[in-house]
Amino acid sequence: MNIGSLTFDNNAFLAPMAGITHPVFRWVVREISGAVGFTEMVSAEGVVRDPVRTWKYLEPFPGEKPFAVQLFGADPGALAAAAVVAAGRGADLIDINMGCPVKKVVKAGAGAALMRDIKKASILLKTVRDAVGCSLTVKMRSGWSAGEITAPDLSRTARDAGVDAIIVHPRTATQGFSGKADWRIIEKVKKAVEIPVIGNGDIRTREDALRMMDETGCDGVMIGRGSMGNPWLFSAVRQALMGDTDFSAPTLSERKAVMLTHLDRTILFFGEKRGLRDFLRHAAWYTKGMRGCAEFRKRIASLEGHENVRNFIHRFFESLQQSEP
Repeated sequence: MNIGSLTFDNNAFLAPMAGITHPVFRWVVREISGAVGFTEMVSAEGVVRDPVRTWKYLEPFPGEKPFAVQLFGADPGALAAAAVVAAGRGADLIDINMGCPVKKVVKAGAGAALMRDIKKASILLKTVRDAVGCSLTVKMRSGWSAGEITAPDLSRTARDAGVDAIIVHPRTATQGFSGKADWRIIEKVKKAVEIPVIGNGDIRTREDALRMMDETGCDGVMIGRGSMGNPWLFSAVRQALMGDTDFSAPTLSERKAVMLTHLDRTILFFGEKRGLRDFLRHAAWYTKGMRGCAEFRKRIASLEGHENVRNFIHRFFESLQQSEP
């Protein structure tokens, strides 16, 4: 799959998620599957006003190429300036968020608010396109509400502004993350533009990904919440798209190894205190549904120190392996 000058070996992408898609999780996903992950959403105003403070959000993991950054904002000049900073920090792909439904983002005229002002969205995208030469995408929702479905129109506007690909999460802004994603909107966007379209929403298995691509004709998929605790999902999707149906779930040993790598890298990036706090959420997701997971979550949360957490994970998986038939 090509987006601008970039070629991707895996047509499944990790969605930008606040507090989740920091360099460590993107690194784990890329190492397992080759899938590209986007940074969490970064404020263009923040980049312009205090670039040093926001550099932590624009930090790639070692060797992260291509490096994909998502920005949001409502001021064309600030958004273009932030895109220049991101490109200078090594970004190969910049995504403009036009789908975030969070009140403070919408109130500022950014995110999903732009789906109600396509003229302004056009100016923003053209300004960014003129400022940077790297690949450019836009992530949008279906529209503001069920009565305001503007994704096809915004997609055509984005294409005309020089955007290289469209990413569609087919829920409305008022819907938030509730209800069901209406994949029919992805199909309408695909029919509206000739550039690549990536579908996002309600993908939790490789079968979901294949069904989305079959039903909508989209060129790739983006996975968000379905990847939490399951970075192997991107490999499963990639193999399925290549026609390989023989994909096995990770063994206990493989799951433990990835968890420990994730832990070590989190400590490396964020230090022990913040790193352990961040890792606890991922540990809960990695072990969800496993025997003894509730007790695991309770006990690991009470531990202090990197090595104590490491040893506890070892013991947890050893007990599971010993009880296997």
